[in-house]
Amino acid sequence: MKLGIGTYCYMWSIGFRFGDREARPPRPMGAFDLLRRAHELGLHLVQYGPNLPLDALSEAELKRLVAQALAWDIELELGTRGLETEHLARQIALAQLLGSKILRTIPEVGGQPPPLSDIPGYLKAIQPLAERAGVRVGIENGRIAALDLKWALDTAGASTFGIILDMANSFAVPEGWRYVTEILAPYTICLHHKEFTVKRAWHMMGFIIEGQPAGQGLVDTPWLLATLDKAGANYNVILELWPPEQASIDENIALEDRWVVESIPYLRQFVKD
Repeated sequence: MKLGIGTYCYMWSIGFRFGDREARPPRPMGAFDLLRRAHELGLHLVQYGPNLPLDALSEAELKRLVAQALAWDIELELGTRGLETEHLARQIALAQLLGSKILRTIPEVGGQPPPLSDIPGYLKAIQPLAERAGVRVGIENGRIAALDLKWALDTAGASTFGIILDMANSFAVPEGWRYVTEILAPYTICLHHKEFTVKRAWHMMGFIIEGQPAGQGLVDTPWLLATLDKAGANYNVILELWPPEQASIDENIALEDRWVVESIPYLRQFVKD
């Protein structure tokens, strides 16, 4: 088990766009910047997600990234979104180039969750390629119910596939994080540790779910890791964060990096590398 950071630690620093709104820093964090930050933090694992796509790099840049990761003893993992066969085939090839043992993906087709009955077919279509590359494909929970994800993996029926377990994403279904963990623990190949709090709106009509540094919210990390271990899961831990918007982009960037620095020592109690 290793502890690492991912691109979803640094959403504000990287920049993003949703609909007609965007957040763009003056100098967006790049792939090499994230790798360097992991090295400065004494970490040996970095997971790149689709908010910082590595297929945007040239072949020479990719080789330089891999060489620098090797020099710093940092393992690379790759994330994408989508189940389309040609897309996943390209991402598996990229994962193989990076030396990534997993490929994380969001189960979408055309940007939307596909019919549940279609998911096993998409997985089986890329199974031979993933097995030859030595890459396990992990589906991240979020917009599909945990029992449905379990059914999809059982139907696909191969150890090539697993779950990227996220602590907060399934509120969108909505499902509680303990419930989701208990169902998906046996399939988990990577843990996204995302701390959160839930509080009442000031008018008491509804709740606000907001991120926190690891160990300062509602996630019972000892229970979480014990549940995964009891289920026989073999996984790395990737820190992710949901820092709330501040008054300026510079304040957002400063807050998320401060939360990373605060979170690492807490998680180091449990993940020693």
